[in-house]
Order: sequence, then C-alpha cells, then structure tokens
Amino acid sequence: MFTNGNGIFLRYVYLLILIILCTSKILSQNQVCFEIEANPNPNHPAFGIFSRYVNVFDCIKIYAENNISDEKILHVASVAAELLDNNEDGIIDDPLIESSLIQLNAVMPIFQSESGNAIDTFFDNLYDGCTGAVLFRNEIDPNQPGHWGDDATVEEVLHTINACGHVEVYPALYDLEPNSSYLTDAMDIARGGQYITLPPYYPEEAWYHYDDWTCDYGCMAMEYLYWCIVTNMDLISDAQTCFGIANEWELCTPELFEATDTLMFNLINDPLNMLPQQAPDGNYCIDNVKISKDDNNSPSQIFSNYPNPFNPITTFRYNLQKDAYVNISIYDILGNKIRELINNQQPAGYRIVQWDATNYMGRHVPAGMYLYSIEIDDSRFMKKMILLK
Repeated sequence: MFTNGNGIFLRYVYLLILIILCTSKILSQNQVCFEIEANPNPNHPAFGIFSRYVNVFDCIKIYAENNISDEKILHVASVAAELLDNNEDGIIDDPLIESSLIQLNAVMPIFQSESGNAIDTFFDNLYDGCTGAVLFRNEIDPNQPGHWGDDATVEEVLHTINACGHVEVYPALYDLEPNSSYLTDAMDIARGGQYITLPPYYPEEAWYHYDDWTCDYGCMAMEYLYWCIVTNMDLISDAQTCFGIANEWELCTPELFEATDTLMFNLINDPLNMLPQQAPDGNYCIDNVKISKDDNNSPSQIFSNYPNPFNPITTFRYNLQKDAYVNISIYDILGNKIRELINNQQPAGYRIVQWDATNYMGRHVPAGMYLYSIEIDDSRFMKKMILLK
C-alpha cells in the first residue's frame, strides 16, 4: 500500500510540474496581433525566394524563408510596430517617416542563414524596395528582445527605419555623408575626429570606436545612431552587455549617454524628432486598431489618407463590403473636433472623401499635425496627418 500510495503521489507531483511548466510557457509567449500570410509576390525576381509575409502598417513588409518559425517572424513584426508606434496608440508616431517607408517600399528580409544563394538572388534583383538591413534565423530570439548577442531584431529593424525613413526625410539631421548633418557632426566628436576610413587607432577621448574595416563612414554613422537610440532606451545597461560592447561603444547607460554625448542625447530626446523612447518588449496588440489592411474577408477596407503631408487637400478612401454607418472626423492635436466630413449610413461600395483643411466655419486651419478618425459601424481607425504651410 505504501508503494502504491507513493507512486500515486509522485505521479501527482509530476503532473503538477507539467501544468506549471506549460502554464509558464503560455504566459511567457508574446502577444502579437499580426498575421502571417503567403508571399503576395511569388513571381517577383527578388521577393519570390520567400514564402511567408507580414505587412506592418504598410510601412515595413517582412519577407521570410519557409523554414523561419512563426514565433520569430511575428517577433520581427511586433518590434517593427513598437518602433514605429512607440507609445502604442495605434498611430504611427511620425507621419513623414510613415510616408517615406511606404513610398520607398521598405522591406525587412529574414533568411535562413548567410550561406546559399538566397541573399545574392535577393539583392541582385531588388529594383523596387528599400532594405536597410537583413536578419538571419539565428539572430532572432523572441524571449530576449533587443538583448545584445541574442536578438538582433531591434538593431536591424531600426537600421531599416532609419535608412529608409530618417535619412530620406530629415537629411539635415541624419544624412550619412561627412559634414552633411547633425548626426555626422556629432559622430566626429564621438570618434575623437573625422575619419573617412578606419583609423589605426582612436584617441583616448573617443567613446565610439567601431573597428570593422568593412563598414564605411556612412555605415559608421548608421551604427552610431543605433547605439544612441538603444542606450537612451536603457536596453544595453546590464553588466554583460556593457563589457561586451566596450570595444565599440562605451556609453552603455542612459546616465553616461546624457553626461557625455550631449548632442545626440538632445537630438533623441527632443519630442519634435519623434524618435522611439521605449525599448520594444515583443508585444504589440491594440484593440480597435486596423493593423492589416486590404483584407477582402473583412467587412471594410480603410486606406491611409493621401497625400500625407498635404497642402491644402488630402483624400480619404475606404471600401464598404456591406451597408454600414460611417463617420469621418478631423481633430486637432489636443483632441478637439474641428470638422465632421461624413456622418451617415452608406451603401456598400468604394468611397472617396476629401478635406480641404477648413474647419466648421469654412476657415482654413493653421499648418501642423492633425488626427483623423474613420468609424465604420463598430470599428474605428485613427491616424496622424500633417498640413504643410
């Protein structure tokens, strides 16, 4: 009897351990509200090598080879969304960056490995996309978002957003050529001088001393911008990372960064520059936010306004798959409604509505940032837009 009772007890303990482990695994999984689709461009000479696809806000198209796990693909999508919508309000933080990424067709490719012909095939045939970086399967760890040496997702997605967005939209701040921008002027100080090619050694006062001979001046500037952003996020301040990156970057804590690199600290923390401040955690799922458009199975399709920025007219487009109540309203940055364009029941079909930058009184509103809201039955879509002078 004792043996049987002991055996039953051990089985209960074993079962309890399994339940705890399974529960912990479920609870630890990141919440990501994007969907993996089949490659929409299977016959494209560059994109055709991939089989899987995620569209992040139309800003970044993620293409992955077949043997990349769902978890890793969705992790990349989540990090991209968090960096673009850092306060996670469902609205891209900088509409100009959004427009640039869409216009240049920013792409984030995920390859199985560096070996094989896939990478060469991709870049040899990429004639209609902007790729600031690539990712490999072994560089993605959803359990350690952005952790140096484990997950390169934050770094490579930032490179893509910066290269296809910030460098293009704000060249005075982020251009990569020598003597061309705030960024490169600050980098010359951080490196202890202007070095077009890799110097034999860096001076003692330098705190950024990247020593990869394959990385030219512009590449150095891009890496420098990455280090500044993630340091400000407090993403690399653990002792192991500080030690591991010291040969390249000495300012591994926000406090060191603020005290030493004042130029870049001020740039990154200026709210007008709308750079991401919070480190991605791999979770992105917002209620009532349409994050995958053009879904023919959905009750409606809502398209981003165009142009954005605009002056003085911008156009809103939507497609009703069935009869629905529609409301389109414009708000100022403080949340005050300044114009209601549509507020009625509409039959199914494709619709175009324009706003001429006037308020309820018919007077032109001043230049600046505005919000628009499109409500279709119980769904609501909100986004930023910029009216130029």
